[in-house]
Amino acid sequence: MGSLSIWHWIIIIAVLMLVFGGKGKVSDLMGDVAKGIKSFKKGMADDDDSVKSLDASAEQAVNKAAEKTKS
Repeated sequence: MGSLSIWHWIIIIAVLMLVFGGKGKVSDLMGDVAKGIKSFKKGMADDDDSVKSLDASAEQAVNKAAEKTKS
């Protein structure tokens, strides 16, 4: 029960080859993760900008409506 069978070793070797096989796979993977984080941050910043512009346009609409009701 405590020892690893041949199938366990085959699976372990296959996973290790996938992770560490070939040159630059891990660095490429980390580069892709970094690109994903940067694009996520950029998307969040774009969302903040669009929310601010929507808030400003909504405020202008409210002010226009208030001016019309005063007249």
